[in-house]
Amino acid sequence: MSTAESSPLTVSELTREIRELIESNFYQVTCVGEVSNVMRARSGHVYFTLKDENAQISAVMWKSRAQKLQFDLEDGLEIVVVGPVELYPPRGSYQVIVERAFPQGVGALELAFRQLQEKLAAEGLFDPGRKRPLPRYPKKIALVTSPTGAAVRDMLQVLSRRWPICELVVVPVPVQGPTAAPQIAEGIKVAGEIPDVELIITGRGGGSLEDLWPFNEEVVARAIVASPIPVVSAVGHEIDVSIADLVADRRALTPSEAAECAVPNQAELTAGLEEIQQRLKQLLIGRARQARFTLDTIARNRFFTKPEELLSDARRQLDELDQQLVRCVKRRYDQETTNVRKLAAHLDALSPLRVLSRGYSLTRDPETGRTIRSAAEVEAGQAVDVLLSEGELRCDVVEIRQSSLTDKTTKHGEEKED
Repeated sequence: MSTAESSPLTVSELTREIRELIESNFYQVTCVGEVSNVMRARSGHVYFTLKDENAQISAVMWKSRAQKLQFDLEDGLEIVVVGPVELYPPRGSYQVIVERAFPQGVGALELAFRQLQEKLAAEGLFDPGRKRPLPRYPKKIALVTSPTGAAVRDMLQVLSRRWPICELVVVPVPVQGPTAAPQIAEGIKVAGEIPDVELIITGRGGGSLEDLWPFNEEVVARAIVASPIPVVSAVGHEIDVSIADLVADRRALTPSEAAECAVPNQAELTAGLEEIQQRLKQLLIGRARQARFTLDTIARNRFFTKPEELLSDARRQLDELDQQLVRCVKRRYDQETTNVRKLAAHLDALSPLRVLSRGYSLTRDPETGRTIRSAAEVEAGQAVDVLLSEGELRCDVVEIRQSSLTDKTTKHGEEKED
């Protein structure tokens, strides 16, 4: 270290000495604080500030460490970090190199679960309306699970017993460990591409939270959502709830229950069909008895037992209708005959021939046949035809007199009075 009498240090030399001093005394520290100003570089490194009420310190988590972090660093989160304090010479600032980080007051896995749950819920991946119904009678099912675990044995046993006609395909994947999640996601994708597969069941038996953790990874959740066919999730025991359970189309409490909800029970279905068969049989017997009763009733009808009576009745009715028709026609004929006679008598009374029979005559022009009504219509010397009640006369007009019939009638009446 330099003194006032010695030559001055360069900035680099002074920074190097401070760096050696800091890094030699703070090669491993544990510090608690609130996260702020989180920045994720494209390289994968994560930079943030760790602070409390009175101070703050820069922190960085390199990509190799950040990839292993089970929860997301976000502003406002209180965490405990472990790592050395180093000086960054270009800026002359110091920072904590975070090798490990733990959420304060809650476990890392629990926090990661909550964070992913909130994220996927905000996207609507847990909504019941998004869930698809399971096929009622599946012909082919894919099991995405460990081929050596107890879970696959339980599922195969239940499926074979309940629905032996179903074809089963096991897609082997590890169900625990740091590399299990991407392989499970790939297995779900592969199962969805197998021809004729109608349903996928994925899961495993019980275990610790760390053992079940692959089914809480986002990559598995995304694979279930992207599956073109329905997915049943069965992870752990009844008390275990995973992210896969929440996004799946159906959640089963155990692998055995997943097998039970995936297929119907052939024995129960057969019993149900037999019961329906018996009910149909009894129904058909009842319908047949009713039909027989109806036929017997119809057969006892007079139409079938004595059809000739129906013909006799028809003939009798026809005869009665014929007699009614004859009487009606005769009555109408008599009525019309009477009417004609009355009209004939009336016309006869109005006939000019009838008038002629009382001593009158009818004078006509022989050339035109026109009836002569006035003396002014003829000339002296003209020939006229006189029509009598009996016969006709051809006469020549000798003299024309202009007196009218009314005058003669009046004069004749006056003579009678005298």
